Amino acid sequence: MMSSRQIIHSAEEISRIRVACRLTDQVRQQLSEMIKPGMTTFDVDMLAGELIQKCGGKSAFKGYYGYPGNICISVNDEVVHGIGRPDRILDPKDIVSIDIGVHYDGAIGDCATTVSFTEQPPEIARLLQGTAEALQLGIQAARAGNYIRNISAAVEGCAKRYKLGIVREYVGHGCGIQLHEPPEIPNFTGPGRGSLLSPGMVLAIEPMLNAGSGAVTTDKLDHWTVRTKDGRWSAHFENMILITDNEPEILTCQKMM
Repeated sequence: MMSSRQIIHSAEEISRIRVACRLTDQVRQQLSEMIKPGMTTFDVDMLAGELIQKCGGKSAFKGYYGYPGNICISVNDEVVHGIGRPDRILDPKDIVSIDIGVHYDGAIGDCATTVSFTEQPPEIARLLQGTAEALQLGIQAARAGNYIRNISAAVEGCAKRYKLGIVREYVGHGCGIQLHEPPEIPNFTGPGRGSLLSPGMVLAIEPMLNAGSGAVTTDKLDHWTVRTKDGRWSAHFENMILITDNEPEILTCQKMM
């Protein structure tokens, strides 16, 4: 059953979280424009580290439970937690999910996008469009008076319409002062409604959807990289939002695709 735990952030905390989120989105947009075929994923990770440092922040991921990278870089069938490698050269046909966390002034920003270098075949175009739309619909459901289940149902419904597999092992979460705060935000519905959405909650909503099955496995070599079991490709989009008395405020304002 979903937990009903939640954190209501103070006005002072929200002010700092807004800044951290703005900087995180800035890094995401810069990196999305700078990634090119021919770069290695290690190049991308080093570039991300430079951009984070340039904005005055620190990587919120590096060292977190021992994670070695500045950001997560997941290519094609990799779902999340991919580590930059000097031997992984990006191809023009690849899609690349970049998940970025920035720690700034005691607050955290966390966001992700999936970058495509070229026009994709119908299956991958469907994957990208469906995952981006699932994020938008999840955000629209994040209104005071609703429950976490409303967000989950919006994402799940979109995934089903696009015939995409839902990753169940990794979910959205509260975020703001710590990288992972309650509540968890599954991309699928289950027993219970979860937390009541109340003004002052800050949430990271992040659909991870697959072109095929939702089943995933973790690489035995690096013990981090999560990939699809069936080898079909995956996409990941994420934004942080603030629950208000009215519409949710998108703290990491993203160009979706």
